[in-house]
Amino acid sequence: MLLDIKTLTIPVRQAWLQHSVAPRPIAFASTIDKEGNVNLSPFSFFNIFSINPAIVIFSPSRRGRDNTTKHTLENVLQVAEVGINICDYEMVQQISLSSCEYPKGTDEFIKAGFTAQPSMHILPPLVKEAKIKMECKVLEVKSLGEEGGAGQLVIAEVLYLHVDDSILNDNRDMIDQKKISHIARLGGDWYCKVSTDNLFMVEKPNTQLGIGVDALPDSIKGSTILTGNNLGQLGNVHQMPEVNPGFEDDRLKNIVQYYSINPDDMEKELHRYAKELLDQNNVDSAWQVLLQSIG
Repeated sequence: MLLDIKTLTIPVRQAWLQHSVAPRPIAFASTIDKEGNVNLSPFSFFNIFSINPAIVIFSPSRRGRDNTTKHTLENVLQVAEVGINICDYEMVQQISLSSCEYPKGTDEFIKAGFTAQPSMHILPPLVKEAKIKMECKVLEVKSLGEEGGAGQLVIAEVLYLHVDDSILNDNRDMIDQKKISHIARLGGDWYCKVSTDNLFMVEKPNTQLGIGVDALPDSIKGSTILTGNNLGQLGNVHQMPEVNPGFEDDRLKNIVQYYSINPDDMEKELHRYAKELLDQNNVDSAWQVLLQSIG
């Protein structure tokens, strides 16, 4: 299917794009107008874009159906400060409730059952229940258009970060990702939850370059068993591994002995075993297994 985006209606375009670009973190933005009225609303067009200075951007877009603007946008144009409260699974239903388009002047803290926590350095309050909170000053509001659906980028500098002690690691020097169930938006009514069941780590080369998939032996690159992810793991080593004479593995010995008269079958079995090791993130052992097939 090929879609010409400009030919789609705004709601249909929004649906296709939001189903495609996901998951998206959610900025639970607390703002205040010049009369002191507080607003609280979630925005999934949100992310961090700079470390120095520390910049986050979210977009309270113009409504596609009638081209009206959101109270959050109106507030930051009056008072250039915003609290960014990070959402987790324990808050998701209340966050969804707060997205209702209540009349201006309605306090979503009260409507959604949240506790307003006074900020230390900005006027808008923070959400006490949020385990991570940012006090931000708005540097710029950049309009991407004046028609319905046009993004209105709120560019904000993070001044202070509040982190609940309950999600710190044992050394208390960083957030423990396993202790907070972040949530994110997908398309339509769909959300996703980050939990220990779906967390995984991907080793990144920081100072040395990986040899790359293109440097792998042809028999490995052309494997019908190893996946693209597996090849990426193998290509992430800094130099082509060599056979380790001290490597001992009973299953490897059995494969070599049993399939020694049929090299093609042996290669497949070695690749199957290597894949199991790679799926367990045991790259060094996987390489030792694969080297038997190309030695």
